[in-house]
Amino acid sequence: MEFCLDCWICERTGRTTVFEHGAERAVCSGDADSGQHYTAARIAAFDYTSEPRRTTLHAVIDHWWAPFHDARRDRPGTALTRIPWVRLQVGYHCPHQQGGGTFTIQTNLVRPVAFSCEHCAAPVAGSDEVPRIRRLSYPTP
Repeated sequence: MEFCLDCWICERTGRTTVFEHGAERAVCSGDADSGQHYTAARIAAFDYTSEPRRTTLHAVIDHWWAPFHDARRDRPGTALTRIPWVRLQVGYHCPHQQGGGTFTIQTNLVRPVAFSCEHCAAPVAGSDEVPRIRRLSYPTP
């Protein structure tokens, strides 16, 4: 999963942060000067809700943040970046037992969008709504 966060380590806003399931920390894309680096963020949990003909995936991200000022863009960093976006790579198993595959879903796709199996062309998923980001906690002032 990739998520846009403001990074207090490199003190840059709008950084692409890469999360891997099971990893204890995420990787910030950094910038040309600092390059990639680890950051205090991780996937804390995956969950889902299921309704007839619809399953919704929930990813809980745990991330530590401290106040800073992005000198290059002359703006303060925030706990949730100004324009958050998310990209999720999803794996699936072929409904006809011919193997597996992956597809990527992200915030800026035109919706609705459907994804088909790369082996048999059977539908495997769709997206009718833009991913939503909901903060579970707020930093104290």
